[in-house]
Amino acid sequence: MAEQPHWHSIAMLATIAWHIDGMVEADQEQLTTLQEARTKPYVLDNYTVNRVKQAFTTQREDFWVFDEQLRRWQVVKLTAEQHNEITRLEGQMAQLRQINSDVLALGEELSKGTLEKQLAKSDVELGLETLMRMANGEDPFRG
Repeated sequence: MAEQPHWHSIAMLATIAWHIDGMVEADQEQLTTLQEARTKPYVLDNYTVNRVKQAFTTQREDFWVFDEQLRRWQVVKLTAEQHNEITRLEGQMAQLRQINSDVLALGEELSKGTLEKQLAKSDVELGLETLMRMANGEDPFRG
């Protein structure tokens, strides 16, 4: 049985904001890093890609806690500043969901070309793939 979250008073708004903003920033950095690997997925191993997919799946499953906390605050008496901050955080949560989805999709894409997948190919397969990329005007060393 899952433990119920501890719901916070509006006094914790700044703390929750810090957590949400931090997740957006960290997830964007992870997405940028993975996008750099898109052209050379063979630099990543199965463990790393699977760990990213696992971590971001777990994170996605916990989004509801932040959404519910923000929803609960919306029904209490708020100052204009608090209301504006909660509205901003709802936008941050939408952005976080998008980044999370992008990371998971990219993780799935990268999992098809990891180091282990490349090492499992025969020399003939690797040679044909390289020739096909060259024929299509692509970088032959992309992986």
